[in-house]
Amino acid sequence: MSVSLSRLEQTPVAELTTTIRNAGIGGAGGAGFPSYAKWEQAESVDSLLVNHQESEPNFFVDKWLGRAHTAELAALFDALLDRLFDVIVVGAKETDRTEYVSELEAATDATVYLPEELPIDDSETGVVFAYTEDRYEYGMESVLLRIVDDTVIGDGLPMDHGWIVQNTETIYNIYRTLAEGTPVTHKYVHVDGDVPQHRFLRAPIGTPATELLAAAGRSTTELPPETAFADGGPGWCFLIDEPPEQFGIRKRTNCLLVVDEETAREYTLGEDRINVLERYDRDEQEMETQPTATIDPAYVRIPLLSNPAFEGVVEPSDPIVQSGDRVEAGQMIATPNESAISIPQHASIDGTVTEVSERHIGIEADDRDRAGRATADIGTGIGYWTLCVACGAHVIPPLDDPTLDLTRYVCTDCR
Repeated sequence: MSVSLSRLEQTPVAELTTTIRNAGIGGAGGAGFPSYAKWEQAESVDSLLVNHQESEPNFFVDKWLGRAHTAELAALFDALLDRLFDVIVVGAKETDRTEYVSELEAATDATVYLPEELPIDDSETGVVFAYTEDRYEYGMESVLLRIVDDTVIGDGLPMDHGWIVQNTETIYNIYRTLAEGTPVTHKYVHVDGDVPQHRFLRAPIGTPATELLAAAGRSTTELPPETAFADGGPGWCFLIDEPPEQFGIRKRTNCLLVVDEETAREYTLGEDRINVLERYDRDEQEMETQPTATIDPAYVRIPLLSNPAFEGVVEPSDPIVQSGDRVEAGQMIATPNESAISIPQHASIDGTVTEVSERHIGIEADDRDRAGRATADIGTGIGYWTLCVACGAHVIPPLDDPTLDLTRYVCTDCR
C-alpha cells in the first residue's frame, strides 16, 4: 500500500507523505529534518529546488549521484512534474557543469541559466538548471533560493514562498522509496581531515566512527589524545561529544572530520559551528570522487533523532524492539513519536538487538549474518505504520488488504 513512481500521478499528497515518512527519509544534506514535513505542503507549492551545490570542498556525494544515477533522477523529475510541480530547479555550480551535471541536464531536456542570467524567469516550467558561481554560501538553501529565484525567505520557510527545497541525496532516497520500495538504511559519507586517506564510502546508518577511521587508515589507538571529531565538512561541522566507538553515523552525516581540539576551539563560531575552511587544503591528498567501498560493520548504534539541534520541534523515534530480538536490514525498529514531527528508524544490518535506549538502538551482526548465510525471521522492505483517524494511535495495518486506504484507516480497537 505504498506509493509507486508509476502511479504517482493519481496519488493523494497524504499518501505520498505517508510513504516518504514510512521510509524514514530525512534531509541528507546536513540538517536531517524529516522530509515528509516539507512534502505535506506539496499541494500549496508549485516549485521544487534541488540543492545540488555541495559547497564543501571535500564532498562529492550529490555530484556523483547526479552523474551515476541520471536516468533515475530524470524519471523522478518527470513524475513529479506530472503530479505536483510546475517547475523543478536544479541549483548547481557552473564549475561542476561539464564533469558532473551535463548528462542530467541533457536527460531532462532542461532550460539552462548561467550565473549572469539569474534569477530565473517566473514563467519557467519543466526542469531548469540554474548555474551559480563557485561560492561556499550558495549551499545554504535560503541563499540559493535568493540567487536562483530572487526569493527572500526572511523569518519564514521556503514553503511559505511556494518552494520545497531538498538536496540531491534526499531526492535520490525519495526515488528509491517510490521506485524500489526501500527505506533509508545507508548513508554516503566522507572521512577527511587528519587521516592518511580521504574516503568516500557507503555505510549503514549507525556505523561507528571507528569503522570509518579504519577505512581511512587511522586506528583510534594511533590518534593523539587531543584529537577531536566533527560531524560535517570543513566549512560547517559540529564537534561530536561521544567516543568514536559510540558515535553512529546519522542520516544527516556527510563527513567524519578529524581535527585537533585546539583548532576546533579556535575556529568555533556561533551555535558551536566550526569553520576550518581557511585551514583546509584540498590539494594535500587525493580525493575519492565516487564511493569506493561499502562498510560492513560488526555493530551499529542507530540514532533515534538525526539532529539533536531540532529536538523540541522534531522528536526521537519510539523503539518497538527490545534486546535479544533478531532483526533484518530494512525492518522498522522504531515508529515516529506521536507528539511531534518524527520519522521511523529501520535496521541497517541483519543481526541481534543489543541495546535500546532513549537515544539509540544497538544491533550486533554475527558472523553468519555478515557472511550472508543466515536468514532473518522478518522480511525486508519498508515497514508501514499509519495513524488511526479515530483515536490517533500509530498502528501497523494489514497490508495484504487490497482495499486498505492508509489515509483513512480505523484501527481494530475503534471499529
